Amino acid sequence: MPASLHTAAVRAAIEAMDGTVLMARALVEGGRRVDLAGLDREANALCAALMALDAQEAKRLRPSLVSLRAQLDGLTASLAKD
Repeated sequence: MPASLHTAAVRAAIEAMDGTVLMARALVEGGRRVDLAGLDREANALCAALMALDAQEAKRLRPSLVSLRAQLDGLTASLAKD
């Protein structure tokens, strides 16, 4: 896969995970239990995909990763309240 296509796929995976984490957080805050096993597998796959990028391509994804980290921190905080 060409680098630009791989980068686009990784960006899409980051955005998908961001949405998943946002949904999980909403469920937790609504008093629902969530199974995060799938999220763990998704995070591992995302990390592997990021490692396959060259440094320049990976740097372009930094803002998306920072946003995802903030979502994960929010989910962590919501789970800690439970």
